[in-house]
Amino acid sequence: MRTIYNAIDKNGERWLLLVFYVMLVGTMFIEVVRREVFSYSSIWGEEVVRYSFIYLAWIGAAAAVKERGHIRIDVILNYVPRLVKYAIYMLGDIVMLVVAVIALYWSWETVHISWKFGSVTHGLRVSQVWFLMAVPFGFSLIIFRLVQSFLRDLSDLRKGRPVYEGDTLFD
Repeated sequence: MRTIYNAIDKNGERWLLLVFYVMLVGTMFIEVVRREVFSYSSIWGEEVVRYSFIYLAWIGAAAAVKERGHIRIDVILNYVPRLVKYAIYMLGDIVMLVVAVIALYWSWETVHISWKFGSVTHGLRVSQVWFLMAVPFGFSLIIFRLVQSFLRDLSDLRKGRPVYEGDTLFD
């Protein structure tokens, strides 16, 4: 069971991103062929692409939090002492956690209303709850990764290791 958890923890977002990206590209390709070759398009294709992109965005945000790959200006962090660097990263995680919890709370309201009134999508004719769940799902992943990041920083601080700054984009 531990190996399954470790595999999901290490690659969960990557696999979800792959699934939604393939779904987005495949559906878009099919719709372009249908439109250009057969002069026919469907409304469901556009919906699948739109909702796949929404899931991609939220899962990608969680992946960025996990890898500390979100946009930041870190020039100053190269010149501050180790404890200050830890404090800045941990404070940033706490602020993001507060914002994510508030956003998760409010995003459930939209899902609840959709569930209560039974709204469906126009093209697919399935419950809109499945697509509106992208936001709470994404914020839940973000919260999970923020808690992991905070605990990793505490452990690194106690053991004297350097703060995890993520992989650099350009070296």
